[in-house]
Amino acid sequence: MTTYARPPGGLPPQTARPDDGAVFTTAYALIPASTMRDIVTSFLPHWRDMRMWVIARPLSGFAETFSHYVVEVAPGGGSDRPESDPAAQAVLFVTHGTGTLTLDGADHPLEPGSYAYIPPGTDWNLTAGTELIFHWIRKAYVAADGVPAPDPFVTSDAATPLRPMPDTGGRWSTSRFVEPDDLRHDMHVNIVTLEPGGVIPFPETHVMEHGLYVLQGQGRYLLNTDWHEVGPGDYMWLRAFCPQACIATGDEPFRYLLYKDVNRHMPLRV
Repeated sequence: MTTYARPPGGLPPQTARPDDGAVFTTAYALIPASTMRDIVTSFLPHWRDMRMWVIARPLSGFAETFSHYVVEVAPGGGSDRPESDPAAQAVLFVTHGTGTLTLDGADHPLEPGSYAYIPPGTDWNLTAGTELIFHWIRKAYVAADGVPAPDPFVTSDAATPLRPMPDTGGRWSTSRFVEPDDLRHDMHVNIVTLEPGGVIPFPETHVMEHGLYVLQGQGRYLLNTDWHEVGPGDYMWLRAFCPQACIATGDEPFRYLLYKDVNRHMPLRV
């Protein structure tokens, strides 16, 4: 059965001790689920009855291409003016609850597993039916001469097939919501699934920046030179070229939502 993690909110009891494994280095950050409490939430103008955890934002000298929010909206809450930046594109991925996303005047029901891509400049709004929790990943779109901007679309985790990685026997797969060679897109937000015992069998080292939110399961993850035990709701934030690898250690699939920037020249000037 597919389940999705959520921030715990609240506050730990006074008997707890602040030793949750949070790490911030020059190469990566590990933000455990246990840090996503009430006192670290933020709010936005033009939203009703919402709060959010900002778990990634552009930082000079670190990861610079994207922001990542986990948004919680009370029943009836939402926004008619959700985005303030006309250059921002977005992916929304719902983990809990129900609601309605309106894209260019068309309504789309939201439920756990819903996935929406929203191009820059798109007219959209969102209303929660029940308590709604979703990931909101934003990136300034980089246009390419002669390449049209992407179209908006709404799909779901359940409707997107797992694509096994070569020579893995299906133990390491990716749910790709956009085709890798679709050059209209300059970011991918996918779901990676490793079956119990599955591995990423080499330390990936590449130009893409990453945000990885663990949706389900347990894993042992290599970040630069350090191995970390990670589980539901933990977040890993990697700058370019940070080595990474993974071993799925639990008895259920290990799944994470993965951001990366793709398909564009490297900027040579600020």
